[in-house]
Amino acid sequence: FCSSWAVPPLLGIAYIVLGYILPRVIEILTKTEIVSETDAPDPDDRKLDSRELKSRAILAVTSTALIIKLSDFLQKHDTISFGSHSIILDAQTNLGIMAASDFVQWIALDRTPVALVAAAITAVGGPLSELPFVANRFWHYIPQSADYLPLSGDLFGQGGIADVMASKILGDGYSSLALSSITGPCYFAVTMDAIALARYFYQISDTEV
Repeated sequence: FCSSWAVPPLLGIAYIVLGYILPRVIEILTKTEIVSETDAPDPDDRKLDSRELKSRAILAVTSTALIIKLSDFLQKHDTISFGSHSIILDAQTNLGIMAASDFVQWIALDRTPVALVAAAITAVGGPLSELPFVANRFWHYIPQSADYLPLSGDLFGQGGIADVMASKILGDGYSSLALSSITGPCYFAVTMDAIALARYFYQISDTEV
């Protein structure tokens, strides 16, 4: 969709925020524990737990890569055929396919409410957080992918508070800032990936202590 020298360092920061900080904040606010239903419950069996978490982290990274690859495939194809039947890949269909893939990933690797909430929040907020970078030309989406104009609705009517604030932060052309609607599910998958990695590395540091 896009490329920029700024992506790798921002992604590194995002993994820390999404994998550790955001889930911990949700955990504190909801007073729930971020422990996967499939985590080993015996605290004395830490080596086994570490191996299990490592396997799940690898699966999370792999499944996230596949989901992102799926998003690329959906963006590059207008239809998919199954025998004599064809499915038109419009924006809503693509979003549905991606959301289903995310749900399968969450069911297979995690199943905790905290991770689901964190990933859902990121799926909505992640694309919006890109707007300042897109506005300042750190990166942009290719035309065939840029199908989402989040700041073009009635809420941002000319002269309104939202219009004034958006103009000051993003510039006068903010309403034409375009993202890809399919990035939301990608953010969901990346969050699941980050949480799985954070669990594994946290377990390693805890075992060493």
